[in-house]
Amino acid sequence: MKLFDQYLKEVEKELGAKKSQVKSSEVGTVIEIKDGVAIAMGLDNSFYGELVEFTSGVQGFVIELMEDSVGIVVPGDYLTLEAGSRVTATGEILSLPVGEELLGHVVNPLSESLENLKLKTKKRYPIERIASGVVYRKSVTVPIQTGIKAIDALIPIGRGQRELIIGDRTTGKTTVAVDTIINQKGQDVICIYCAIGQKNAKVAQVVETLKSHGAMDYTIVVSSSASDSAALQYLSPYSTTAIGEYFLDKGKDVLVVYDDLTKHAWAYRQISLILRRPAGREAYPGDVFYLHSRLLERACRVDEKYGGGSITALPIIETLDNDIAAYIPTNVISITDGQLFLETDLFNNGVRPAINVGNSVSRVGGSAQTKAMKQVSGRLKLDLAQYRALAAFSQFESDLDAETKQFLNRGAKTTQVLKQGKHDVYSLAEEVAILWAASKGHLDALETDKIVDFEKDFMDVIRTKGKDWMKRINKNKIMDEKDEKELEKLVKSTL
Repeated sequence: MKLFDQYLKEVEKELGAKKSQVKSSEVGTVIEIKDGVAIAMGLDNSFYGELVEFTSGVQGFVIELMEDSVGIVVPGDYLTLEAGSRVTATGEILSLPVGEELLGHVVNPLSESLENLKLKTKKRYPIERIASGVVYRKSVTVPIQTGIKAIDALIPIGRGQRELIIGDRTTGKTTVAVDTIINQKGQDVICIYCAIGQKNAKVAQVVETLKSHGAMDYTIVVSSSASDSAALQYLSPYSTTAIGEYFLDKGKDVLVVYDDLTKHAWAYRQISLILRRPAGREAYPGDVFYLHSRLLERACRVDEKYGGGSITALPIIETLDNDIAAYIPTNVISITDGQLFLETDLFNNGVRPAINVGNSVSRVGGSAQTKAMKQVSGRLKLDLAQYRALAAFSQFESDLDAETKQFLNRGAKTTQVLKQGKHDVYSLAEEVAILWAASKGHLDALETDKIVDFEKDFMDVIRTKGKDWMKRINKNKIMDEKDEKELEKLVKSTL
């Protein structure tokens, strides 16, 4: 009997090893397909965000759960689908390839190269994941130097912050974002530029600008153009954030630009209307706030105990006639940690970047501002606001006292100093130097139209005679009495 029992055990062992692995899958049928959105029946056990696969090999993910059907977003080639096509649930979450291999390339929201290259990545990350909790986060204390004087001095941005760039069309929103990317050269910051619903020509121009300034070495461009489907445009910012989270988990600092979330909201509205969701204000669905809140909440600065790293988000919103009280602008303003408001009138008057200092704010960036910058920009914002109010009032007053005239004169000089050319970014030391010269009254005697020439000559002096001074300021990020005396000599030698 013992021999027989042993024989049975051996047979059972053999049968167990060869047992067939049977995997069951839920299969449904497409009943409707419109502009990258499919309606399918038969997927009763599907969940939100589940990856599904069609007979043609095209993949999509579930975005709507209805009583007897599901809504599926198809970011790929949806033109191969038709009513009656079979669709299979995978039980997985939609993910995309991520990794260092994407650096320097232009990809679509599925991480597929738009340059006809095969990018061999080793990891995949889910398109959406829950934002880091409070215990994992750290307060914003390290600055993101934009290289733009007006921003670094008046509306500073910190690593891990969400700073909205808002304004009408053609006010320089993209330029501000691109200049910030350019200024991250040598700062050990990974940059990702997300173009949503933009013209291919505009995206190509941005890529060319980044290449010419050597910024593509540390930048990834994620593009879903105006000619792409609403599904692909909807996916873009989430894919971009997933790519950024790969570097975040490695302890890296990441800068993400979403250009722009207005078009992203339009794409989502289009998808929602196709799915016959109830339309609310401006025909947007009721969960449009959640659309952007769950995206921007993923931007954060992680505590060193949990790996460190940060994602800094610069979302862009386009307004109509400077209406910042519209639906989407107010939503995003309430989600972000401040906003840079660019004004058409300022832009047309030659004030570039056209930042309205009064309406712009950085709620947490002040904690990240360097001591050197705080020394020169202490009262600058208040003084400029007072100057603009006084300048408007003084137009109706002919007889002004000497003190008022001096205040107006210095305000005009400071306004001129804050102007900056396109893609002409400054280091911290260069910003501190010119702002210090203006705040100390060294430019008061100059004609306003001579400020630009002085600044150019002064920068040449700083970069040649003041090399050591610049190194100290950029390294120590503080200016002592000795540094001020040395800077004063450099200013006077230029004058």
